[in-house]
Amino acid sequence: MQDGNIVTQVFLPLSLAFIMFSLGLALVAADFKRVVVQPKDFIIGAISQVILLPLIAFAIVSVWTLEPALAVGVMIIAACPGGVTSNLMTHLAKGDTALSVSLTAVISVLGVVTLPLIVGFAIVNLMGSAAPEISVVGISVGVFLITTVPVAIGMAVRHFWTNFAIAFERWARIIASVLFVIIIIGAVLSVRDNIVAYFIQAGPVTLVLNIIMMVVAFFLANISGLGVRQRTAITLECGLQNGTLAIFVAVTLIGNQTMMVPGGIYSLLMFATAGIYMLPMFRREPAIEAAAAE
Repeated sequence: MQDGNIVTQVFLPLSLAFIMFSLGLALVAADFKRVVVQPKDFIIGAISQVILLPLIAFAIVSVWTLEPALAVGVMIIAACPGGVTSNLMTHLAKGDTALSVSLTAVISVLGVVTLPLIVGFAIVNLMGSAAPEISVVGISVGVFLITTVPVAIGMAVRHFWTNFAIAFERWARIIASVLFVIIIIGAVLSVRDNIVAYFIQAGPVTLVLNIIMMVVAFFLANISGLGVRQRTAITLECGLQNGTLAIFVAVTLIGNQTMMVPGGIYSLLMFATAGIYMLPMFRREPAIEAAAAE
């Protein structure tokens, strides 16, 4: 993934756009009603992801010995919303999928403003004189075009061609998942000459960020009195970030290959931590079904 080549300028943006389009296919207006009808669930999730996640990430990279560009990369993944994978994992974990989808969609829209501001702040404060020249407005426009517009198109397709959208949604998720895997593998392979050194530096810090944030989100939802399904949705939403968007921002919008490394590593590690979190739920599910049958 070298700067300016066909992968970063064409394949990556188009793949991310399709991934966001697939999210839009699953959205209907009713998904956003819960923001008003059940604001507590949404507010707890939004605060956890939009405010606490970047703050915790900045606190960690401020005390962790890390190459500045990698530290900014950690902030980029922390500033990203959840992705389609968080919705899928929430569904598999018997969580509140509607809440997960609502959080992903709304925070993706908010990300047009929050992501460029967080990234700009991180670059200035973590890189100092070595900070590259960036355009906050340019990043904002790029994020808008590659996330909000495809989601809106997907929602429009779902509204006007409902039968097609429902029939295609499953295939769209499969295609989106394949594209996600290809992008993550491509990101890792593009820095294969330095992957060991990068993983030694960025692996532990991204793992620590992921675990701390999932624990914080879990206990915040718990002490707020949310149900098990809502707690599961918020925990996974805060643990499964949109790694594809992080790579896009780092490589395509900023043009820094090193900054994408934490996003790629985080995207690999987050499935392990999410799987560990979900494991007790799968074990508990048969017991619940057996008790219900008696």
